[in-house]
Amino acid sequence: MKRVLITGANSYVGTNVEKWLMREPDKYLVKTLDMKDPNWEKFDFSNFDVVFHVAGIAHVSKKKSLDELYYKINRDLAIETAKKAKESGVRQFIFMSSMIIYGEDNAISDKRHIDISKYNPLNAYGNSKLEADMAIQKLQNEKFLVSIVRTPVIYGPKCKGNFPKLLKMASMLSVVPNISNQRSMIYIDNFSEFIKLLISRSANGVFYPQNSEYMSTTKIIVTARKYLRKRTIKTRLFNLPLRFMSKYISSIRKAYGNKTYDLNLSIEKGFNYHVVDIEESIQRSISI
Repeated sequence: MKRVLITGANSYVGTNVEKWLMREPDKYLVKTLDMKDPNWEKFDFSNFDVVFHVAGIAHVSKKKSLDELYYKINRDLAIETAKKAKESGVRQFIFMSSMIIYGEDNAISDKRHIDISKYNPLNAYGNSKLEADMAIQKLQNEKFLVSIVRTPVIYGPKCKGNFPKLLKMASMLSVVPNISNQRSMIYIDNFSEFIKLLISRSANGVFYPQNSEYMSTTKIIVTARKYLRKRTIKTRLFNLPLRFMSKYISSIRKAYGNKTYDLNLSIEKGFNYHVVDIEESIQRSISI
């Protein structure tokens, strides 16, 4: 049996991974630790085989006043937790890094994959994640395995962030731009299965999990509307101005731009973690 400690109570990812693992109570014992409690440092990590660190500020804000908090939580707390796990004899430490360390989205016409060797964080959120990512990797040795998971957007029922906003928009828009952009994303059940496989195989290294195919904004809207029993008209009327604006306006790139890992990066031998396909994942996400 693997004993797993999730550091970060009540997070979307942590809660769902915990539920996923506990479907097999004979294989996994899972506990969560509230990292907001200043007494977390007194908690005994030595009883666990794996620490899965999810505590952090999850969404980006442009407020410079929050920069110090990003570094305190996303970097310093993560590194302190990893060091404590190592000193306590924990065998594996899994850190939730982020695709954001590679910078902003590409324009609509630019479908180049991310070059994973080139980091370009644009703000304190991205930079704090990158600095923690790099520092934690250096802690690895033969007795302490480090697994860095550079996740794209994680979505699913009751998730937060831009995905539910997109679903809300889908419920209102009957006419949408017919743009075939590409985005690396991962459904929460696929991600939870990936984490389970990391744990069961004691796998270490840097990982780039994603769905088995790319998602597009138009496909998400059209599919969501289908399950809402609403007709959708796709038009190319807006494509040319949107393509032009996406070169200069970040909000357009965020909505209809491209940001992808090469799918080959996400293939791990023996890791069959795609348990839900894209269409079903969208249907499940609106069925709440």
